[in-house]
Amino acid sequence: MARQLRINYPGAFYHVTSRGNEQKAVFKSKRDREKFLEYLETASLRYNAVVHVY
Repeated sequence: MARQLRINYPGAFYHVTSRGNEQKAVFKSKRDREKFLEYLETASLRYNAVVHVY
């Protein structure tokens, strides 16, 4: 059964999580992690998203 659609409304907060498969590391190296943070910054600026915690 498919998951229900997320309810969207102005000012809503969303919890997003990322985990490695089989409890493996998400990033293979320090550089991978740094690149992800660069992408996160770019996306948050582009879409005017606020990242409260990372």
